[in-house]
Amino acid sequence: MAETSDQRALAVSLSALGDEVLARLLADRHVSVSATWRDMFDAADALLDPASIVRALPLLNRAEAQALVAAVFDGVPAEDGIRDALRRRALVDDDGHPYANVSAAVRDAAPDGLPDVPMAPPSGGADTASTAEAAFTTAAALADVLMLTLEAPLGRIGSGSLGAGERRRLVEAGAAASAEEADLLVGMAARTGLLGSTGRAWLVTAAGRSWLRLPTLERWASMARALSEALPRAYRAPHGGWLPPSAWAGATPFDPAGPERAARWTHRLRAWGLLDADGAVPPWGRGLAEGADADIDELRDLLPPEVDRVYLQNDLTAIAPGPLAPHLDVRLRSMAARESRAQASSYRFSAATIGAAITGGETADSLRDFLTGISLTGLPQPLAYVIERTSAEHGRVRVTADAASGLTTVRTDDETLLRAMEVDTALRSVALTRSDDELLTHVSVDVVFWALSDARYPAVAVDPDGRPRTVERARLAPAATPEEPLEVYGPLIDRLRSGGEDSDAAWLERELDQAVRARAVVDVTVRLPDGSARVFRLEATGLGGGRLRGRDRAADVERTLPLSHIDSVSPVA
Repeated sequence: MAETSDQRALAVSLSALGDEVLARLLADRHVSVSATWRDMFDAADALLDPASIVRALPLLNRAEAQALVAAVFDGVPAEDGIRDALRRRALVDDDGHPYANVSAAVRDAAPDGLPDVPMAPPSGGADTASTAEAAFTTAAALADVLMLTLEAPLGRIGSGSLGAGERRRLVEAGAAASAEEADLLVGMAARTGLLGSTGRAWLVTAAGRSWLRLPTLERWASMARALSEALPRAYRAPHGGWLPPSAWAGATPFDPAGPERAARWTHRLRAWGLLDADGAVPPWGRGLAEGADADIDELRDLLPPEVDRVYLQNDLTAIAPGPLAPHLDVRLRSMAARESRAQASSYRFSAATIGAAITGGETADSLRDFLTGISLTGLPQPLAYVIERTSAEHGRVRVTADAASGLTTVRTDDETLLRAMEVDTALRSVALTRSDDELLTHVSVDVVFWALSDARYPAVAVDPDGRPRTVERARLAPAATPEEPLEVYGPLIDRLRSGGEDSDAAWLERELDQAVRARAVVDVTVRLPDGSARVFRLEATGLGGGRLRGRDRAADVERTLPLSHIDSVSPVA
């Protein structure tokens, strides 16, 4: 009886929930959108299943978990706010009393109640300069990860984590000091929307590319806000900030992975300079911890000043005498390979890097103007010569789409170059075929262009009028448009509500159906035409056509009773 009473109570409670709250509940319980539930009673039955309850308990924060444990062990219903939260999770009835299956699950998960968790904040005696240095170093490393991802996406393995080969790539490129740091940086970027996933790879998002062009302090501040907003709900304080990190490990008492998750988030905030080595919040992060904004002025004086000039040298290198302003660094790295990253970074130019810059849309004039504008030593003659020679050679191979045939054409006035491309095995993937004085292929213009560029041919993409056009190589992650739970579960919720228009009749039919399935003996109260009521004790044998069939053991006859005349049914002990 307790189980069926719980089902009915929960069905009524579910009916009273708003669509958005109900959709969130279904999402939290990982309910399939193709569930065959007919009404709220089916939903209540499934949500009270022990396996479903086990999925719900780890989502509770500490206050909710404590209130639920008190209700189970001491019979003390939670206060109104927490009671509503537990009711929206289908764990307690409208009076705050746990359902029987919920009580059983709580007793199994915490037979001795919840352990105490220290809530006192740490002393905060760590050196703020070293904390600021960690923030600066991590910001620079994260920028390197995004730059490398713009060049080539980061592959993911089946579990969704970064592949071993990609970790090695990030370490060898100097973006990360270790495989563990590579995981940390990618995880932070993914959680804050700088990286997006296609399922098999990580790509930089539009927000990530914009972030790269921000000054260092703005990079730090925007990422700090994003990390704060991405913190799990259980770590948040009532005022909107966050709880002391020492309490995070116990913030989700029913979740076995809680301590591991807390350690991961502590590591992220420590790497970004929002926590010091002792776990305390430094002065510039206290605003965020208290639900306000970070104070970047507190951090500014501890970061090395950025420079906007470099030394261009005759050996085709550029030396930045300090951290180069991010927008300058990003552009300089589009035309030179960075050789070292430190307080003073070095960059090396070559015909290949200059060619890549021209391929990306630069011209000889724009290169000279930019480099002259940031140089403390003018434009060295060797570098000017490489720019002129590479610019003159660039564009000898023209790639365009033939509107009439739908094919991609590759043309050049250099017959030797044309024959070289025709037989080059590096271009086998684009299947170039000779036709008079040009090469043809069914492969798209952009793919052919980049294949030629990678093979070091001086290619340029041109439009139908012969004008050069810029081809963007970097693939950005598609704009994330996560479906809201209500969009996902809307049809199911509509079906549940339409199936429960007359909840009393639906519940009665459900009880009778269960009795028939079990061949149970039940007492059926029937309303007679004269207004009186009579109780029949029947062994339920069939249900259909709006009628209940059963054997009346006392009279030893078969009876058929209209469902519309049945007021109630109760099992016989």
